[in-house]
This record gives sequence, structure tokens and C-alpha cells, in this order.
Amino acid sequence: MKTVLIVEDEPMNLRIYSKILTRRSGLNVKGTEDVEEVMKIAQAGDADIILMDVSLAHSVYQGKPVDGIKITQMLKADAQTSNLPIILVAANAMEGDREPYVKQSGADGYIQKPIVDHQQFVDQILALLPKDD
Repeated sequence: MKTVLIVEDEPMNLRIYSKILTRRSGLNVKGTEDVEEVMKIAQAGDADIILMDVSLAHSVYQGKPVDGIKITQMLKADAQTSNLPIILVAANAMEGDREPYVKQSGADGYIQKPIVDHQQFVDQILALLPKDD
């Protein structure tokens, strides 16, 4: 079973995403906003894809505040985790934000909050999941 790691600082969003993903796709879900834990899970290969909130209010790594863009950059720069698909999730995004966010972070995709179409949300994640050989 494939695992989605949801990096989200809003407990309600985490619950909603988890429920949608487990019910509609049967995916296994882990959630955290602890950057050390994100890095550990990613480096251990315990996630097949990451849903990364762009604005993380409380996330700190090595004493510095970081957002989802920075965490994505760190994961993409690490040879061990560079191939792990990461989808950015952003609220209040303007029409033109998508490309700069994806380009700046190196992410593989982008989903805008709020999630209205649950099936489209699941389909976007499934499309980027690595296929079993």
C-alpha cells in the first residue's frame, strides 16, 4: 500500500485530506508538520509521495523558520529524496502563483485549497505516485 505524507499545520485540513485519501483511494496516510520528522520519513523511504502545505506557521528546521517551499527545496536537493514526488498545497493563491511556487521549490505538482473536487484531488495524487515495477 502506498503512503502519502501530509505536511500540514492545520489539524482540520490534515483530517479532511486523510479522510478523502483513505476513503477514495485506499492510500495509507501519515501527517506531521515537524520538519525533522518529515526529513526522517522521506529519507527512510516511508512515504511514496508528499503533500506539502506552502505556508507552515510553526515549522522550524535547525533553529530557523521554514515554509513548505524551503522544505521541498531541501528534499529535492538531497540525493536520497530528490525523486520523491512532492505536491504543493496552497491557500489564497493568486492565479499566477502556481508556476513560481513550483519552479522555486522544484515540486512536482500544485493543488489549490480549499479542496472542492475530492475525486480530482485524489486523481492528482495518484497520477504522481510512482508506479510499481
